[in-house]
Amino acid sequence: QVQLVESGGGLVQAGGSLRLSCAASGRAFSSSTMGWFRQAPGKEREFVAAIRWYGGNTYYADSVKGRFTISRDTAKNTVYLGMNSLKPEDTALYYCAAADGVYTGSSLSKANTYNYWGQGTQVTVSS
Repeated sequence: QVQLVESGGGLVQAGGSLRLSCAASGRAFSSSTMGWFRQAPGKEREFVAAIRWYGGNTYYADSVKGRFTISRDTAKNTVYLGMNSLKPEDTALYYCAAADGVYTGSSLSKANTYNYWGQGTQVTVSS
């Protein structure tokens, strides 16, 4: 059974940094695409970033490009989201997700591409 467990969220001032972690277990992820999404109160879940487990190709939403970095540690089966220059509008519940298969283009940003989801970790950025 695939399990994704996020950690690392918290309260930070605008301009600060956080690093989220997603520990993945239950199977091998070498042929998977891993993603981070976020959902703010009253808003739809939105794509943040994605990474191919094999090869490490990365993809970002325009709103976080240059500020966030997605990476993975294959030995630890963990995906990270480094977040710098945080803004109040980054406040949301952040979810880790895993998709069976390798995806590119617009498929990466669609929540229904992903088969497995974590419970989320809250990030709050104060102004």
